[in-house]
Amino acid sequence: MKSLIAIIILSLASVAWSQTPAPATQPATRPAGTAQTADDMLKQLLLPSRPARGIPIEPVPNVPKFDVASSPSKTIAPNPPAVPLTREGTIIFDRKGRLNRTPDGQHEFTFDSDGQAMKDPPMIVLPNLKLMAMENAIKNSGRELRFSITGTVTEYNARNYVMLEKAVVVPE
Repeated sequence: MKSLIAIIILSLASVAWSQTPAPATQPATRPAGTAQTADDMLKQLLLPSRPARGIPIEPVPNVPKFDVASSPSKTIAPNPPAVPLTREGTIIFDRKGRLNRTPDGQHEFTFDSDGQAMKDPPMIVLPNLKLMAMENAIKNSGRELRFSITGTVTEYNARNYVMLEKAVVVPE
C-alpha cells in the first residue's frame, strides 16, 4: 500500500516538473519596447487599412428597355390561356414525343397529342445521362427522332420540368 502511494506521488511530481514555465519575455507577436494602450489600439483598428482603389461605378444613363412590340419572336398574345401544370412528383410513363431546343438553348420534350384533351405543354428536360443519350441518338441518325420517355415531373416558376429515367427511340 505504501509503495503504491509512493509511486503515485512520484508520477505526479514528475508531471509537475515536466511542465514548461511561463516565458519571462513578451510574446513574439508584439513588437519589443512598445506598450499600446487600449485607446491607441482602437485608433489603429479604426484607421483605413488601405487606400480606396479606382473610381466608383457610375449608373448607366439611358438603359435600353426591352420592347415587346419591336421583337416579333417574343410577342405574347393578349390574355394567353393558362398553361396547365402537372403536379410535382407525378410520374410520366412511356409518353411519346420529340426532343426540341428552346430559343434560349434548353432541351424541351414536346409530347405527341393523346387525341383527347391535347393540353400537354412541352416540358424542359433536366440535364442527365438520358438526355445526353437522346442527343447522341439524334446526332448519329441525322434526322428527327421520336422517343418514348419515363420520368418524374418537377415544377419551378410556373413551369414543368422532367427528370428522365428512361428514354427509348420509337421505331418508325
